[in-house]
Amino acid sequence: MGERVWGRTRTWRPAAVVVLLTALTGCSGFLVPAGEGEREPTPTARAATPPPPSVTPQPVADAPAQGPDPSRTATPTPTGTCPASGAVVTMGEVQAVMMSRAAVLTLTNCGSKPYRVDGYPSVQALGEDGERLPVKVNPAGSVFGQDKGPEPRTLKPGATVRSMLAWVSTQEGGELVMADALELAAAPDAGARVQPLEGHDIRYMDELNITAWRAELPE
Repeated sequence: MGERVWGRTRTWRPAAVVVLLTALTGCSGFLVPAGEGEREPTPTARAATPPPPSVTPQPVADAPAQGPDPSRTATPTPTGTCPASGAVVTMGEVQAVMMSRAAVLTLTNCGSKPYRVDGYPSVQALGEDGERLPVKVNPAGSVFGQDKGPEPRTLKPGATVRSMLAWVSTQEGGELVMADALELAAAPDAGARVQPLEGHDIRYMDELNITAWRAELPE
């Protein structure tokens, strides 16, 4: 199997379906604070005079204002949890049927207002540097279910609809494009999220089929 490079797009010409599994491990380091320094010895007076039986404490200057209580340090709020559009798209686990691959896309109204949905997900294959790859995305069904077309719905906060994203091969496809991620959105202008594809054979693509957003998955 050889690898060909076209610009920034990596392509493969597999003789059979390629399955790649990548296990990633990480390690972390720890910083160990230095120990406390030794106290300097106090010189001993030659003729120490015992203190008087009663010593009046001297007034102490006002202590400087203390800093913020560490227990009340604000925790940064995670960003990007919900796009400005109020709709977020997530991808489920990859399914395999008859040498085909698919994953369920779920659109969730993560905002505080009703969200109107009517149409198909926005899906774009991305390369290693985030460049867009020439992978065709078809509004169509697959062996995982037939596309029944758009179903206009208004989602209340927290409500969801789903779509089936399938990897398909065509007779004229030939070379497969290797993608590093998918850019997913509820619609082309609804705010996208990037879904990494490391560790999956779904990185190798010919074309993609998607079904319309619906309350129930296609059969």
